[in-house]
Amino acid sequence: MIKNGRIVTAVDDYHADILIEDGKISTIAKSLDIAADKVIDAEDKLVIPGGIDAHTHMDMPFGGTVSADDFETGTRAAAHGGTTTIIDFAIQSKGQEIREALDIWHKKADGKTAIDYSFHMIVTDLPREKLGEMKKLIHNEGVTSFKLFMAYPGVLLSDDATIYRAMCTAGEEGGLVCMHAENGIVINEIIERALAEGKREPKFHALTRPTKAEAEGVNRAIALAEMAESPVYIVHLSCHDALKKVQEARDYGVPAFAETCPQYLFLDHTFYEKPEFEGAKYVMTPPLRDKANQKELWNGLRMNDLQVISTDHCPFCFKEQKELGRDDFSKIPNGGPGVEDRMSLVFNGGVVEGRISLNRFVELTSTNAAKIFGLFPRKGTIAVGSDADIVIFDPEKKKTISADTHHMNVDYSCYEGFEVQGVTETVLSRGKVIIEQGKYVGKAGDGSFVKRSRIDLSTGSPRPFGKEALLVTR
Repeated sequence: MIKNGRIVTAVDDYHADILIEDGKISTIAKSLDIAADKVIDAEDKLVIPGGIDAHTHMDMPFGGTVSADDFETGTRAAAHGGTTTIIDFAIQSKGQEIREALDIWHKKADGKTAIDYSFHMIVTDLPREKLGEMKKLIHNEGVTSFKLFMAYPGVLLSDDATIYRAMCTAGEEGGLVCMHAENGIVINEIIERALAEGKREPKFHALTRPTKAEAEGVNRAIALAEMAESPVYIVHLSCHDALKKVQEARDYGVPAFAETCPQYLFLDHTFYEKPEFEGAKYVMTPPLRDKANQKELWNGLRMNDLQVISTDHCPFCFKEQKELGRDDFSKIPNGGPGVEDRMSLVFNGGVVEGRISLNRFVELTSTNAAKIFGLFPRKGTIAVGSDADIVIFDPEKKKTISADTHHMNVDYSCYEGFEVQGVTETVLSRGKVIIEQGKYVGKAGDGSFVKRSRIDLSTGSPRPFGKEALLVTR
């Protein structure tokens, strides 16, 4: 039982007790006098739904190396930060069967995770005869979202016909296409010109990926989704130029959804100027942008043009991994750590600094991801019958973020020295305490794979996407 807490969801804010039985929330009442095996006193604390990070890359091969967190270390770090569910990305290689790729990622995660998890499928090879595989994942495997790339030619990039084909199938079957939206063809040309001119430092990673290239990709992704009569979800949106394309689409009633990430809300392109190759720590795609974009992204979050804050957690150690690109920025593994810091960063920068409400904080870090990706109301809320994924959060406590104290398996922090107010104290995953007073008390294998349902983005109810979804507006 959790007693005396202030329960905050996307729509509620009240004081009550919570009884948990068999991993589910069984009773919520103002005052419960029922015997329980364990009682947690949450007086003066927030009791919120466990965070859902809808964008992580654990144990992911990239650029000749592999991301530093596997499913054991990465999900344990996520739990420390108040996240109780991740949606990671399984990757189909060119020529590989989609189901085979999914099986590989199941083996990576099975029995290792501290928290629950699901998968998006990255699709790189989708001729018409393979569309049946996509449908099987939606209907049989609970994998209802598919990521396609407009970037990384020759490796991950899909042409417009493939994207349109995937969107049509997703729209018809109750799935969702997530787009990495950048004009990768043009970006590659810009990179080649920069390298030919001897521009090899980390800062040129950002200078060769202009905001207009992201905006063009977002605009094209939305246009393809309109033609396919399908919703679209833009991942890791980083700048105002791209946000304007989403705002325009939503004003016209197009079901275009998007996430941003803490790095675009709190960091900017000046971090690439750090001496001694330190700028390589911030090489991620899209890159960090001019600080002026941060205000616009917060406005987008407040006005619901952006619905989700995920991390794109894809850590590579500074030593040995990031150093692979010491003489050529294009060889620096793209990605940074963040899964542990998301909740505190967003609470501090959003709630404490007056940019968003407490309810909106919960919506952006948990509820909206649950609704968009077919987890609601099992996850993303505190309600009778929902999974008891619950975080006891101290809204007054402060801490300083540092690689010396974090639990991610990486040798630096993007937010080194940042002081934040708002700290996760205790975490329950399906009713089991896995973080207690800041200490990990769970074990590998506590988490389970979660099959996701098809949803209607206008209501969150179990309905397929389709033409009716085009009526969704902000």
